[in-house]
Order: sequence, then C-alpha cells, then structure tokens
Amino acid sequence: MVKMTRCLLLWILLIGATLRCSAQQGTNDTIRVGAIVLGDDTLPHIWIREVVVRERAPKWAIKERRRQKREAEAYSRLRYNVYVVYPYAVAAAFILKDVDSVLNSLYSKEAKKQFKRNKENELNRKFKEELKNLSIEQGQVLVKLIARETGRPCYEIVKEMKGGFNAAIWQTVAVLFNNNLRNHYDAEGEDAAMEQIVQEILARGHFEMKK
Repeated sequence: MVKMTRCLLLWILLIGATLRCSAQQGTNDTIRVGAIVLGDDTLPHIWIREVVVRERAPKWAIKERRRQKREAEAYSRLRYNVYVVYPYAVAAAFILKDVDSVLNSLYSKEAKKQFKRNKENELNRKFKEELKNLSIEQGQVLVKLIARETGRPCYEIVKEMKGGFNAAIWQTVAVLFNNNLRNHYDAEGEDAAMEQIVQEILARGHFEMKK
C-alpha cells in the first residue's frame, strides 16, 4: 500500500511537471530535476521539505494560554493608562491640599464660595482640554488614583467642593460611562496590580506632576 501511494505521488508530480513544461516555450524553460529508475521507467525525483506533525494541545492548555494572553494584554493596557493619568492624580491631591488650607483660613461663606469658583475656573483652563482626551478606561483609573492620593473617593471631594446635588449629578454621569466616583482604592485587593505599577513609577521617578 505504501509503495502504491509513493508511485501515485510520483506520477502526480510527473504529470504536473509535464503540464508546466508544455505550457512554456523557449530554450531556457527547461527545469532540471533528479530522477529515479523504477524498472523500465525513469521518474522525476524531488525532495519535499520535511513537515513536522505535532499532537494537538488539549483544550485546557489552549484555554490557559488564551487566558494568560488576555491577562497580559489587560495588564499592558492598565500599565499604559496608569502612566498616562498618575500625574493628574498627584496634581489633584496637591491642589486639594492647597484648597483645604485656604478654605480653613476663610470664615465667610461667600468668600469660600468665591474661592471655590475661582479655583474651578483656573483648573478648567489648565486641565479641561487634556482630560477631555482621556479614554473611558483612563477615566476609571484616574478616579481610583485620585482616591489613592487624597485618601478620599472622588464623590466625597466633589460633594465637599460643589455640594451634594452636584456630586449626585456627577455620579450619574460617571455611571453612564461605566465609572463610579464612590470607588475607594484597595492597594492590597482589587487594585493590587495598579499599586504595583504606581510603585514602579515612583521607583523610577518616571513622571512629572501636572501643573
């Protein structure tokens, strides 16, 4: 059976070579190949590149490789996003500390209100256009990192600065974009990967605080 298969393969190769030759003309169209003699017949002999056949990996191994690939891609995206928004989180913590310091020195409600309004306008001029270009994922990371740097969820910060009604509106908008201003930062739990990246940034000194 094996000999018959080999002979059939050789005949197929011979026919294919014959058809190619018959379709070509000219003195330089001849292709020289090796030959093998079988009885009274001389057949072309061509070495075929070796093909390695491996056993298919089990389904669990394929799923595991896919899972690892997804996790690696997710971590890569997270790392990129943390590097992009961490300077904004540091700046937010610095500004909030400065605001709290000034507010504590003001006794008039009107003066505090005016100061908050002026500070909001100033921050809008500095950061609004840049922050508008952040992706939804980057916005989610920024909310977490602001909570990390300030020790307070963004909802509480907005509530303190603009009142409960505005905080509720902002939270509603955030939810529409798959975000949550009430999120806390859990460095040892769900945000452990993010914390690892932050520590990497701090170790490298690889960021410049937004001013």
